[in-house]
Amino acid sequence: MRSIRRQLLFWLLALVLLGVGIAGWLIYRQALAEANELFDYQLEQIAAALPSEPFSQVLGSRDTGDEGIVLQIWNRNGVLMYYSRPRAPLAPRAELGFSTEHTDRGDWRVYGAIVGDNVVQLAQPVSVRNRLAANVALRTLWPLIVLLPLMGLAVWMIVGRGLRPLRRVTSALDARRPEALDPLPDQGLPLEVQPLVRALNGLLERLATTLDIQKAFVADAAHELRTPLAAVQIQSQLVARAKDDTARSEALTDLQAGVMRATRLAEQLLALARSEPDGLAVSDAIDLRALLRDCVAAYAPLAHNRGVDLGIEASEAAMVTGDADALRVMFNNLVDNATKYTPRSGRVDVSLHVEDGHPVVRIADSGPGIEPSERERVFDRFYRAGAGVKRVRTDVAGTGLGLAIVRRIATQHHAAVTLDESRAGGLQVTVRF
Repeated sequence: MRSIRRQLLFWLLALVLLGVGIAGWLIYRQALAEANELFDYQLEQIAAALPSEPFSQVLGSRDTGDEGIVLQIWNRNGVLMYYSRPRAPLAPRAELGFSTEHTDRGDWRVYGAIVGDNVVQLAQPVSVRNRLAANVALRTLWPLIVLLPLMGLAVWMIVGRGLRPLRRVTSALDARRPEALDPLPDQGLPLEVQPLVRALNGLLERLATTLDIQKAFVADAAHELRTPLAAVQIQSQLVARAKDDTARSEALTDLQAGVMRATRLAEQLLALARSEPDGLAVSDAIDLRALLRDCVAAYAPLAHNRGVDLGIEASEAAMVTGDADALRVMFNNLVDNATKYTPRSGRVDVSLHVEDGHPVVRIADSGPGIEPSERERVFDRFYRAGAGVKRVRTDVAGTGLGLAIVRRIATQHHAAVTLDESRAGGLQVTVRF
């Protein structure tokens, strides 16, 4: 499991170590430059302090013992008169000024000068200067290196203290009951934690709204189911009390109708519950013309039995993206409503056009229509048009859920549903994708 505290500790210490390394390298380079300048000056001063008279004889070798400096002196004739370290791997000739010689025993910093009648060469191993610069850098950085464990402990404690508000929020959520959906307090929280708490509060608010809707839905569904179930119970009692075959047959017919109404209501409730408002279960490319043709063909026998002329008036090629099963449920509800409320010898016309690049489906009937004042309310669950509507058909049994399902599915597919009066005086439903 990944830990924010461990990650912060690791990366902060890694950055500190990187900074210490870069600082050490810069300090070393600066100290080396200063050491080179200092030792070069020292070589110049040593050369200037040597006697300028010519040597009368070759002197023996001896170690100066001064920071590994090697001294060689030649006379004007090029005869080596003095050498402090015979085995030093230096060139047997002098080069005036400063130079660096590369030998098999390391690099040497060499200074050559003419002092009186003599040619003087002073040489010093470059390793002496490098060692001095490294010691300076190490003495500068060792306090930081020693303090690294203390810095790690301090970072661990500071990060833990900074994450304490998150632990408080976690504890507050753990201590809540499932039904407690009131928002979390965000006062006194760091700026980095407040967006998280606000997002959680927004989620809790949406969850509370959804639960309220579900509770209302369950209450409405229970209320609506009570009536058909009570009717089924009464009709079953009538079947049991029937004294002859005729009465029993009539009671069975009423019982079957009651069972069909209860079944239809349960199916509509299930369809409404499955139509999630926040998204689609699947998203496929759908041939809308073929889908409408299937829906009309499925309801054509039922419309024929009801004496209604159902058909497709016009159809253009159109594709939409969405859930084919959900769209089929939506159009089946619209076609079913149109055929149910259209009187015998009436007609239901289905059309599909593409207007401004958008598919538009219209289902128009010659039924009683819906009053303009109620056209928005009929999309509410369990609402049915009132007694003011002059229905021609009297054998219509509905649940008040059909248009609610239609709007829910249309919203999923980014479509708008509007109700208007048809040319035949009935209702025209327009679905514009």
